Amino acid sequence: MLVVGFGSGPLQANCYLLAAAAGGPCVVVDPGQEAAAPLAAALAEHRLVPAALLATHGHPDHVASAAALSAEHGVPLHLHPGDTRLYDGDSVPLTSGAYAGLDVEVRHVPGHTPGSVVLGLATPEGGRLALTGDTLFAGSVGRGDVAEAVRDVLAAFPDDTVVLPGHGPATTIGRERAGNPFLAGTGAGR
Repeated sequence: MLVVGFGSGPLQANCYLLAAAAGGPCVVVDPGQEAAAPLAAALAEHRLVPAALLATHGHPDHVASAAALSAEHGVPLHLHPGDTRLYDGDSVPLTSGAYAGLDVEVRHVPGHTPGSVVLGLATPEGGRLALTGDTLFAGSVGRGDVAEAVRDVLAAFPDDTVVLPGHGPATTIGRERAGNPFLAGTGAGR
């Protein structure tokens, strides 16, 4: 599985491209502020074509480039209905299912925004990914008052799940269970 990520915009929100392999369709997750140029470069470098745009939530630092990308590539932005009021462009409801040949599980985690989600994927190599947007970061959560909801959703992920957050470096569920004060007591991992 190919995973390409980069930070963009003033808040350095992470944008990700996910594909079964180079040279085919891909999913673009969180095309935020100033993401168009680095995204175009990554698409060209890996010979990828966007098949879907997915948003972990509707804040501008995660969706500001979505309307232009949607128009350019003829693919809609998939956004949880709870966040449509935050986004000025057109969107379709984000649901679990196949996108660009990848099975994506959508887990609703309201709090950071009403429509915040975590996207879970199994990799062909047998691993797991969790794209957490602004719900979970390395060492923290998006808002302390939603820590319980975050714990409940993320407790089901095995320790070796790679966390691709909305800001900052990647981590794993196991590392966060061991060292993130907001995930304390979420199980021994699976």
